[in-house]
Amino acid sequence: MSSTFRQTQVMLRANLLSLPRRLAVSLSMTLSVALVVCVLAGFLAMAAGFEQTLKATGSPTVAVVLGGGSNQETGSDIPPETLRSIMALGGPVGVRRDAGGNLLASREVIVPAAVGPMSADHRAEESGTVLALRGMDLAGPKVRDGVDLSAGRLFTPGTHEIVVGAGLAQRISGFDLGKRVRLGALDWTVVGHFSAHGGAFESEIWADLDSVRAGFDRQGEVQSLRLRLESPAGLAALQAALARLTTAPLVAVSEADLYAGQSGRTADLIRLFGWPLALLMAVGATAGALNTMMSSVADRSVEIATLRALGFNRTAAFCATWTEAAVLALVGVAVGIALSWGIFNGWQASTLGANNAQMGFSLQVTGRVMLTSGILGLAIGLLGGALPALAATRLPLTAALRAAA
Repeated sequence: MSSTFRQTQVMLRANLLSLPRRLAVSLSMTLSVALVVCVLAGFLAMAAGFEQTLKATGSPTVAVVLGGGSNQETGSDIPPETLRSIMALGGPVGVRRDAGGNLLASREVIVPAAVGPMSADHRAEESGTVLALRGMDLAGPKVRDGVDLSAGRLFTPGTHEIVVGAGLAQRISGFDLGKRVRLGALDWTVVGHFSAHGGAFESEIWADLDSVRAGFDRQGEVQSLRLRLESPAGLAALQAALARLTTAPLVAVSEADLYAGQSGRTADLIRLFGWPLALLMAVGATAGALNTMMSSVADRSVEIATLRALGFNRTAAFCATWTEAAVLALVGVAVGIALSWGIFNGWQASTLGANNAQMGFSLQVTGRVMLTSGILGLAIGLLGGALPALAATRLPLTAALRAAA
């Protein structure tokens, strides 16, 4: 057998056939790799799900105007005189207009509102939960893309009526149609549910702008102005028009860019917590893989010595032992990915969103998540198996054969 490849095949087959003798230690390596892969996939799935939720929220044909140089709604404030100047813009500014020639826009303010129980019959499942209550003009839902009224009707201006996101209504009880819910210091009546196809809007509650401002002491405040663009290219024309308004610093971004920026920051934070934990576990798993493969080499020292005496070269011994470690690691990767898919994929979670309120999202075990986790798991096997594979090539043949005798 002069071919190194054929020699490696023979030695690898012998290694794998001897696994039942080392079943316990081999399983410990496989399961440790699976655990690392599952934990890392969980964190990455959380980041991927959060990003997907926010990316599904923004639209390139909706512009969001923010004041005060802020890039978030909660830190923005558009003065009344600036708002009037924007609404009075004439000529082509890249924004759609209604039948009366007015800009198709919605003034909005968003406040964190704590949910309080109404009575023993009408109470939220999690009293004290902070939710995002968005006050808007009646045109607010029309300005947005992908928002549909799934039940009931829209709120009536000037009343304490709310329309609740479908995801929020499913996640927390007490938001059925007709129910009265206490938000802050006021009671509000649920008159409708809306769907945003899994976007972050489904974690919000919508109500009349003036009612929200009056109920939360935000009189006259407007944090953002949403405008329906004629096309994505209309954003540049709007930005040019706003640049001519010198009354206050204004920022105009597409809704897609606004939420993409928010998703990136939070997803990076989730990964920042997940990667160090996974790498710390990987170090332990690598040590376990090293111990497993050293035991494997010691258990087969006579076999390896015999094959070497028959003419098998060092390269074949190294490759066969290293490949065995990779095979065990890949089995662990497969188990870990299967566990992460079964446990995490589609799991509903919530976190504190950019508006300082609870935002729900669904974990997503994507192909990229599986690939990244799988690479780490394979690396554990390759790193842990390298030294034992080298030891297999340096095995003292005469000592091993004397031990057999």
